[in-house]
Order: sequence, then structure tokens, then C-alpha cells
Amino acid sequence: MNKAAELAEETRDGGTVVRLSGTLTIACLHDLPARLDALEAPVGAIDLSGVDHMDTIGAWTVHRTAKRLDCPVSGGSADAEKMIAAVGELDEPVAIRPEHVSPLKRVLGEIGEAVVNSGATLLGLLGFFGATLVAAWNVIRHPSRFRVNAVVQRFEVVGVSALGIIGLMSFLIGIVIAQQGSVQLRQFGMEMLTINLVGRLTFRELGVLMTAIMVAGRSGSAFAAQLGTMKLTEEVDAMRTIGVSPMEALVLPRTLAVVVMMPLLGFYSSVIAVIGGGFLCAVALDIPPITFVQRLREVVPITDLWVGLIKAPVFGLIIAISGCFQGMQVKANAEEVGLRTTSAVVQAIFLVIVIDAFFAVFFTWVGWN
Repeated sequence: MNKAAELAEETRDGGTVVRLSGTLTIACLHDLPARLDALEAPVGAIDLSGVDHMDTIGAWTVHRTAKRLDCPVSGGSADAEKMIAAVGELDEPVAIRPEHVSPLKRVLGEIGEAVVNSGATLLGLLGFFGATLVAAWNVIRHPSRFRVNAVVQRFEVVGVSALGIIGLMSFLIGIVIAQQGSVQLRQFGMEMLTINLVGRLTFRELGVLMTAIMVAGRSGSAFAAQLGTMKLTEEVDAMRTIGVSPMEALVLPRTLAVVVMMPLLGFYSSVIAVIGGGFLCAVALDIPPITFVQRLREVVPITDLWVGLIKAPVFGLIIAISGCFQGMQVKANAEEVGLRTTSAVVQAIFLVIVIDAFFAVFFTWVGWN
């Protein structure tokens, strides 16, 4: 049976010695903390030779008293001394209220943190892209590793399943472009130039750009969520254990599917958007479909089509790499899956728009105006 903690004061040559005995546990302390708090300095030492057992609460009580009275602790067992030293290392003041920081410093700190995180993410993306290239090279060297079924299944998920929503979105965008363009051009009596606007804008820019945004929202987020969940359930670690490369089995099929399907989806989106613009021109501007098509062939150069088709696989690569990279970064808990999924979509859309701006300058520079 555990003995209740007891306190006794003895006077020796070195001064007053506080002798503790019994069991210093939370169940046996009783009023000992209050009696220790009532002690007044000076105290020569705290003697623990009579202590049978001690837990962290008892160790904390002894440490706090010794610190307040500025006296040494002696006579304890090795385990007791280790426990008192351990709780002493954690004895740090905690601010009840956070330190006041001026709004300017806080804003600058957040900006700096965002810049550092963006740089680290960019470096991580470049490293992940390099790992994807290495995995692709290994598959080229060993064709038996190529997972045809996985790639075909991703073709269906990324491409075929997206035809409906992309077609509807593109048709409505074509109508909006034609309607808004015709309203402005009517002021100058140039409604016929609406065909130029619809044709060139959809094939060159909006068709592939809106498709990339839709694919980033559908497939990029799905990639991040799927791989993130596999990381949480340790399926990725299990694949490595049995000798299967996650880059070859998970990342490469998804990346290849998006890169291949993006030009097809971009062209499909552009065609549907042109049909939507032609529909509005026929209904609102009384421009017959035959006239619309003839005018379209005259004013839209083939280079506009090539511009869209060249940009599409690059956008697809960015979307796939961003989604897979964020998914593979998931750690610790399920909340991380949601955060990484959101980051994948935002990151992919941002990079797509940035790269599109570079492409616009580049194609103007080479003369594809």
C-alpha cells in the first residue's frame, strides 16, 4: 500500500533541510504542494532519501519548490533524479497572450513566408518533374513495365468522361464571346467581324485555356486526392516494399494520359465554341451558317490552330505534375488531403496562365500573329 507523502523540517549545520518521505504521486500528495508553498527561504536542501516512488506530478512539485527556494535536491534515486531533470527541461514560461506584432511586420512576415513556400514548392515541382522523366526513361528501356491498362483507363477518366462538361462549357463560352463582341462591334457597323473574334479567340486562346482549367479542376484534383489517400493508407509504401515504383505505376500513367488527351480536348473545345458562336450569329445577327463557315476559313490562319495544339500538351503536363506532386506530399492526417487537393488545383491553374502568357509573347515574336 502506498504511503501518503509527508514533509518534515530538520535543522542541520548547513541550515534547514526539508525531508520528504512516502509516495510522491498524484494520488498520495494530498496537501503536500500547499505545505511546500508555505515554506520560506532560506532552505539548505530538499532530501528525497525517504521517498519510495515518484511520478511526473511529484517530480514537478519537487522541481518547482527547489527552483523557488533556490536549493539543491539530494538523496533521490537515479530514476527520481532523471524524472526531475526531465520536467526541469520543460520548465519554460508560456505567454498567455501572443506577443504584439505591428500590422506592417505581420504583413511583411506573411509575404516572406509565402515567398519561401513558393520557392520550395517550385523546387519540389522541378525535382518531381525530373523524377517523372527518370521513370519514363526506365519504362522506355524496359517496355514490359509499361502499364497499358492503367493508361487506357486514365484516357477514359480524363478525356471521355470530360466531353460532356467541356462541350457544354465551350458552347456557352462561344455564345458569350459572340454576343458580347457583336454588341461592341455594332456601334461601328462591323457585326461581321464577330466571326473573326470567335474564330481566332477560341482556336488560339480560350479553347485550350478553358479546357486546361476544367481538366485541372476535374483531373488534377482527383490525382491529388487519390495519391494522397494512398499515402495515408500506406499503399505507396507497400508498393515500394514489393519492388514496384510508385512513379512508374501511379504518376506516369496519369501524366501520359493528360498530355495525350489535352490536345484532343482542346481542339474539341474550340470546335464546340465555334459552333456556339455560329449559333448565336445565325439567331441574333442573321448570318447564315454557310457564310459563317466561309468567313471563318478566310480569317482564321492555320497557325492559330497550331498555337492551341502546341500549348495543350504543355498545359496537360503542368496539370498532371502539379496534381501528382501535391498528392505525394500528403502526410499525417486526412485534413492534409483536402489542403493538398486545393493546392494542386490553384497551383495548376496559376502555372497554366503564367505559361500561356509566355506562349503569347513567344508566338508573337516568331510571327504567328
